[in-house]
Amino acid sequence: KETKLERRACIMKSTKKFALVLAAMMILVAMASAASAAEVTLRFAGQFPPDHTATGFMKEVAKEVAAKSNGRIDIKIFPANQLGDYTLVYEELIRGTIDMALISVPSQFDPRMELVYINGFVTGYDGIKKAFKPNGWMAKKMDEFHTRLGVKFLGFNVEGMIGIGSTKPVRDPLNPAVNKGVLTRVPFMDVYKTGVEAMGYKTISLPYADIFQAMQTGVCDAVSSIPPALAYTVLKDAMKYWYQTNYSLENESYLMSQKTWGKLKAADQKIIFDAVTKVAAKSIDQAKKDDARYMDLMRKKGIKVYTYTDKELAPIQAAISKSWVKLEANMGKDLMDEFRKQFAPKSK
Repeated sequence: KETKLERRACIMKSTKKFALVLAAMMILVAMASAASAAEVTLRFAGQFPPDHTATGFMKEVAKEVAAKSNGRIDIKIFPANQLGDYTLVYEELIRGTIDMALISVPSQFDPRMELVYINGFVTGYDGIKKAFKPNGWMAKKMDEFHTRLGVKFLGFNVEGMIGIGSTKPVRDPLNPAVNKGVLTRVPFMDVYKTGVEAMGYKTISLPYADIFQAMQTGVCDAVSSIPPALAYTVLKDAMKYWYQTNYSLENESYLMSQKTWGKLKAADQKIIFDAVTKVAAKSIDQAKKDDARYMDLMRKKGIKVYTYTDKELAPIQAAISKSWVKLEANMGKDLMDEFRKQFAPKSK
C-alpha cells in the first residue's frame, strides 16, 4: 500500500505536470492570438542608423499604422542597411521581397529619377513645402516613374538644405560669374555637377565615403551636396568654412512594393499613406531645426558659417536654372519643359 508520503509526492508531481502543460497552452494561445491580430506583416527597410531622425520617423509610421489598423498591420523596421544598400533594396521592392523602404532614390533604372535632386528649384523650407506637396507635380511625377518599375511612391523625407563646406575661403560665393578658387567634390550625378559648376566652382566627382580624407589630404578643397548635419558629423575636423547657399536639398523617399500595395485593402492603403504623409510634412520642419542646430555646433567648433536671405541667393538660383537645359539629354526636353514651368525663378 502507498504511504501518505508517497501519495503526497505523487500529487505534487501531478500538480507540477499540470502547471507545465497549462503554461505551455497559455504560451501557444498567446502566440496564436498575436498571429491572428497581425493579419499583415511588412518589412520596412531603412538606410540610416537606429538613432537617426529618419529611423525615428519610420518607427512613428509603424506605430500609427498599428494603432489605426487595431494591430492588424505589423511593420517591422530594419534600419542601417540591414537588408542591403538603397540600390539593392530598390531591386527587392520591385521583386516584392521587401515591402517598404525609406531610401535614397537610385537612378540606374531610370535617369529621370534624379528629377528630385535637381539643383536650384527651391531655396527655403516654405519652398520645399510647396514643391513636395503630397499631390503636387513633383510627387505625381515621381509616382509615375516608380510605378513603371513596380514601386509605389508614398512621400518624401527631407534631411535639410544643402551648402558648401571648405578648407579655405570661397571667392564671392553669391556671384556665379566668379571662379570660386576651390576644387569642389560633387556626387556622381549630372544634376549636382551641373548645378555646382553653374555657381562658379570647378568640380571633381568622388564617392561619399572618401570626402573626409579627400578634403583632409587636399584632393579637393571643398565638399558640396550635403546638409549641415552631415557636414558637421563627417567634416567638422576638416572644414573651416560653411556656406549655407540652399542651392539644393537632401531628401529620400518612402516607397512600397507595388506587389505588396496591390494586396492591401483600400482602407489599409489609406492608413499607410496617411501615416507617411504626416511624417513627411513633419520632416521639413525638423530639417529646418536640424540645419540651425548643426550650424550652431559648427560655430562653437570654430567653423565660420555664412547664411543668406532668399534675395541674396537669387543670382545663384537664376544661374543654376539656366543650366537646366544641359539635363535634357538624360531627362528629356518635355520633362524639363514641365519642370521649368513649375520651378523656374519668376522674373520681377
